[in-house]
Amino acid sequence: MGTLQGKTVLITSGGTLEKWDRVRGHTNLSKGTMGCYLAEAALEAGADVIYMHGYFAQLPVNQDKMRTVRFEGIEDLGDKVRHAVQEEQVDIVIMAAAGSDWVIDKVYDQSGNLMEGAGKMPSDEPPIIHFKKAPKVLGQIKGWQPNVTLVGFKLEATEDEQFLLSRARLRMETANAQCMVANSSQSLYGGQEPHWIVPAQGDPIKVIGKQETAKVLMNYLQNV
Repeated sequence: MGTLQGKTVLITSGGTLEKWDRVRGHTNLSKGTMGCYLAEAALEAGADVIYMHGYFAQLPVNQDKMRTVRFEGIEDLGDKVRHAVQEEQVDIVIMAAAGSDWVIDKVYDQSGNLMEGAGKMPSDEPPIIHFKKAPKVLGQIKGWQPNVTLVGFKLEATEDEQFLLSRARLRMETANAQCMVANSSQSLYGGQEPHWIVPAQGDPIKVIGKQETAKVLMNYLQNV
């Protein structure tokens, strides 16, 4: 058995919040449960933990023994991850956060007029919101710091195990990650859904439940 003593593990957790104005925005159903389990498992393995969490994400039980950093939108998350891996000695990055696929581009009123700088959109009529593709933070991390061990997560709305694993492997290759954790969207609604730890080399490991997945993944990382 290896150890993470002396290693710094950065874990991102929860959903991103993409603001429409100062009081509204869109996010997703991620609560940060997996991230909390990962942070606790990394702490138990002896690591120094940086826990980057979304606006509404849960915090680990032992948060006082970690460094917590809150992020808002996907671009803010990317900026904070980039700063950490470039300015600090981060050994392992685990991207468990559920990042937005879309961010706000432009907002118009019902007459087609561009709305800019509004503290709060008028509530008497719905705005017309144009979205643009969000940046993929996972795919940029190795460019920021090639030496980190990178773990990503791949969620798909499918019960087809082979399709899920193929999508995870594709994402792992494009991000140059060492490992992916694959799970179906059903895992958003319970803690005992199956997860697959998919290493770059070797066979996938099927694990039941988020907490057990965190433990098995941390054991794997101790021996990479």
